[in-house]
Amino acid sequence: MHRNSVHNMILNESDSDDELEIVAVLKMEEESRSRRGSMQRRLFIRRNTLEGHQRLFLDYFAESPTYPPNVFRRRFRMNRSLFFRIHSTLKAHEPYFVQKRNGARVLGLSSYQKMTAALRMLAYGVAADFMDEYWLQFFTDEYLRSPNENDIVRLLTIGQSRGFPGMLGSIDCMHWKWKNCPTAWKGMYSGHINEPTIILEAVASYDLWIWHAFFGLPGSHNDINVLERSSVFTKLAEGRTPSVNYSINGNDYTMGYYLADGIYPQWSTFVKTIPSPQGNKRKHFATAQESARKDVERAFGVLQARFAIVRGPARSWERETLKNIMKACIILHNMIVEDERDVNEAEDYDYEQIDENPHVSVSHDHTTELMEFIRRHHRIRDRETHSQLQSDLVEHLWQLHSQS
Repeated sequence: MHRNSVHNMILNESDSDDELEIVAVLKMEEESRSRRGSMQRRLFIRRNTLEGHQRLFLDYFAESPTYPPNVFRRRFRMNRSLFFRIHSTLKAHEPYFVQKRNGARVLGLSSYQKMTAALRMLAYGVAADFMDEYWLQFFTDEYLRSPNENDIVRLLTIGQSRGFPGMLGSIDCMHWKWKNCPTAWKGMYSGHINEPTIILEAVASYDLWIWHAFFGLPGSHNDINVLERSSVFTKLAEGRTPSVNYSINGNDYTMGYYLADGIYPQWSTFVKTIPSPQGNKRKHFATAQESARKDVERAFGVLQARFAIVRGPARSWERETLKNIMKACIILHNMIVEDERDVNEAEDYDYEQIDENPHVSVSHDHTTELMEFIRRHHRIRDRETHSQLQSDLVEHLWQLHSQS
C-alpha cells in the first residue's frame, strides 16, 4: 500500500521523463516479484527404490516367491530360468544394468527393476526408448540368424514327417501400423488398409522360431516387392548355405523350399497352394499345404500376443527405433521358443535314427565367380522346377494319405 502511494505521488508531482521511467521500472520489478511468489515449487516425490526392489524380489525372484511360476510366466512372458539367464548376461556386459549411486550417494534402481521395466515396456506396449538396444547387442548373433547344419537336419526331418520333404519353413509378411508416421511420408507408407504401416517379412518353422526377419519397408509395397528387396535368398545365391539333397517321387532336388501363399512367384524355392483344385489329389495337397503354411501366421500371432508393443500402433517417430523394437521382440520370442521347445513339442523325433536324413555340408568360402552367382540366381527362380516340385508333392502326399 505504501509503495502504491509513492508511485502516485511521483506521477502527480513530476513532469520529468526520467522520473516516469523510474516508476515504470519499479512497477515491472514489483510484478515480477509477485509472479515468482505465486509460482508453486516443483513437487518432490521421495521414491523408496530399495523398498520397491525388496517387494519385487520377494514377489518373483526369491527362493520361495509370493507368485507361482505360471503367474511369473504370464507377467514376464518367459520362465524364471530364462529371465535369470538374460539378467546375468546384461548385468555382466552392460553397465546400465548395474545398480549405482546417484549424486546424493543414494542407491538407484536395481538390475531386477531395470530389466523388469524393459520387459514390461515390450510386453504391455508402453513407450520404449533405449531398452530394446541391449537385447540386440548381445543376442542377435544367436537368436536372429539363418539355420546352421544341425538346424537344417532338424527342419528337414520335421518337414518329411509332415509330408513335405525338403521344407525349411513358411514365409509371409505382416504389417505394423505406424501411428506417428510423419505427414510427408503417409502416402508412401499407406497401403491396402489406407493407414501408414511398416512391413515385416519373416520365415518361421513348425515350432514358431523365426529364422529370417526383414523389417522396414513402407506398407505400400506388396509381398513381391518386399521379396525383391529382401536378403532371404542372398546366402543361397552366394553359395554360403548348407546344401540340401532329397528325392520326391523319383526326382532329385538340391535346394530346400518355403511354403508360401498365392502372391509369391513361381520359384523353385517356394511351394504354393493350388487355387480352385480339381480332383481328390489336388484338393488333399491344397489342404495340407495351407495347413502347414499357417506356421508363420501362428508365429506372427504369438509374437503380437506376447508383446503388445508390436500389436498396437507404433508410437515412435524414428524408423530405426521401430526396427530395434521389432528385432528385440523377435529375439525375445525366439529365446522363449528355445526355452520351452522341449515342453511344447508333441512328438519326440529321433534325429539320429532316421535314414532319410540328407547329408548336409556347408561351404564357408565366398563365391568369386560372377557366372556361378548368376547360375544360382536363375536356379532359385526356375519356374519349371517349381511346377515339377509341386506335382511331385501332390503325388507324394496322396500316397501317404492312401497308406494311412
